[in-house]
Amino acid sequence: MLQNIGIPGLILVLVIALIIFGPSKLPEIGRAFGSTLKEFKKATNDLVNGDEQEKEKKLDRNLQAVDKSEEKTGS
Repeated sequence: MLQNIGIPGLILVLVIALIIFGPSKLPEIGRAFGSTLKEFKKATNDLVNGDEQEKEKKLDRNLQAVDKSEEKTGS
């Protein structure tokens, strides 16, 4: 959806935001939006990395179980 806006559309949105919120509030809104986006990206990365770490732990447990069973059988 945001890919189809283009430069003229972006300028129009910024002008409307400037008219609605005024020049004094616009930097505050930008900072709040930036920090929200930063937190969202961090949470998304934590979820993705957490899934990968969980898969690695399961793989390690499986490998340890195989090693223990090989020790018991003497192979």
